[in-house]
Amino acid sequence: MTKSLVIAAALFAATLVSAEAQVCKVTDPTTTKLNVRDSPSGKIIGKLANGRLVYITDIDYDAKGRAWALVFDVKNDRYLGWVFREFISCYQ
Repeated sequence: MTKSLVIAAALFAATLVSAEAQVCKVTDPTTTKLNVRDSPSGKIIGKLANGRLVYITDIDYDAKGRAWALVFDVKNDRYLGWVFREFISCYQ
């Protein structure tokens, strides 16, 4: 499956779950912004500041067994990418 089809499928899934999704916040303990990647442990495609509100639509694991979360923006349902799951805190 091509990357654009994967992104399109993820966007469709996000519209189905966004109304019920749990709100999460970027809580990276380092002094830098959280890297956003095109896949778990993949190429960096952006950065997110602490406090940014997101929701998770999928969890996957890299070759080292670390959890990565596929996140979307809470305000506009925009696809953001994959982030290290440990640096996202979720609440109701």
